[in-house]
Amino acid sequence: MNDKATPSNPKTDDLARRSATELARLIASRTVTSRAVVSAFLSRIETFNPTYNAIVSLRPAADILAEAERADEAVARGQTIGPLHGLPIAIKDLAATKGLRTTLGSPLYSDNVPDADALAVARVRGAGAIIIGKTNTPEFGLGSHTYNPIFGATRNAFDPSRSAGGSSGGAAVALALSMLPIADGSDFGGSLRNPAAWNNVFGLRPSQGRVPSTASPDAFMSQLSTNGPMGRHVEDLALLLSVQAGHDARAPLSLDGTGFRYEQHLEGFGPARIAWLGDFGGHLPMENGVLDLCRSGLARLEALGCTIVPLVPAFDAEALWQAFVLLRQFSTGGKFMEHYRDPAKRALLKPEALWECEGYLALTAQDVYEAAVVRSSWYATLQQIFLDVDFLALPAAQMFPFPVETTWPRSIAGRHMDSYHRWMEVVAPVTLSGSPAISLPVGFGGEGGHLPMGVQIVGRPRDDLSVLRLAYAYERANPWIAAARG
Repeated sequence: MNDKATPSNPKTDDLARRSATELARLIASRTVTSRAVVSAFLSRIETFNPTYNAIVSLRPAADILAEAERADEAVARGQTIGPLHGLPIAIKDLAATKGLRTTLGSPLYSDNVPDADALAVARVRGAGAIIIGKTNTPEFGLGSHTYNPIFGATRNAFDPSRSAGGSSGGAAVALALSMLPIADGSDFGGSLRNPAAWNNVFGLRPSQGRVPSTASPDAFMSQLSTNGPMGRHVEDLALLLSVQAGHDARAPLSLDGTGFRYEQHLEGFGPARIAWLGDFGGHLPMENGVLDLCRSGLARLEALGCTIVPLVPAFDAEALWQAFVLLRQFSTGGKFMEHYRDPAKRALLKPEALWECEGYLALTAQDVYEAAVVRSSWYATLQQIFLDVDFLALPAAQMFPFPVETTWPRSIAGRHMDSYHRWMEVVAPVTLSGSPAISLPVGFGGEGGHLPMGVQIVGRPRDDLSVLRLAYAYERANPWIAAARG
């Protein structure tokens, strides 16, 4: 029998507002119980989720608490525990969770209960986290606005009449409202960056291959999407990345680095040169106030010793966007063909999925080759830029959160949007680069002056740690970020 004193249980709300990293330490030291921590977050879910709809497929509280008690018993016995031991987490509803409904936001999967975890989920579970449910996502993750016909829309943490962003919108809102201590997500077209920016939290799109996945049948060419971490604090985000990252033989292009603890290496940021790409020389329309807020965030980095260098890359921005659209159709449309070819299933696909499928069917091998050449040329251009600067910076979104009833914006600053994702074009250059990028909160603006915004900080390929170090220094110098969440 362990002779330590019975752990105390601080006030529920106080526990839910603490960082995931601190809570993990408290559980491991038996200062607090996992049951108390889980109870605190379940209480927040009960209070806020009916309005904001961030967490779906929530498991019965009795089952979750029983798992928390088993986590406490393991600590009491002195068992070796993982870095997320006893922490509650909800998994984005695109990732398979064993025994737990996984809908992808689609009527085609409304009753789907997988018999195995996705690779990233297995790593989280293996690290000791307690999976309590799922976080809401758009149907098939398409579009940066979280709504679907099964669960409805997730509402912005700072204004429930507005969009949460997406496709990791449920995760971002759950974090911002302290319904979760930490959250996973995924990113193809900004899905870890946009919702983080719109809910005043941090979202990291890791380097290509940093976080392995076996979800796609295509193990070699489906490399534009990646799983990654989200957090209320950079240290928490780094903690989850440590669990998610590392080579897996089933993912042939995954990077080495298994076991590296990012959260233990966050000190060491020094003065850096940052290229400010802004609106790509006027190519990207921006809602009034977005650029000013992002520049204010860069001014805070200047206060930390950084030098900001305005830069318009010598590259055809429209060709870059068209390459992104084509490669996305090649990846996404191909995946949906099994549904598209069945008339009954096709009728259940959202218009955006149909658009991707029809674009895919029109592609030629030459189209795909030429888009890949554009992407490769962009990568080479960035390598030259990175000879002179340490990071790139550009807005995490081109507009502030829009009304939740809107499916997608048809215009920005008077300029027509010609597809459901054109309004998020600012994220595409980063996706195509394969570089790590984090969304840093920069403040509030838009209608009413209370809507969050973020800036993307982009690092050299595979240099995720430098990006995290910059973000960590920025967060410590800007306590308003956490205070603004209430």
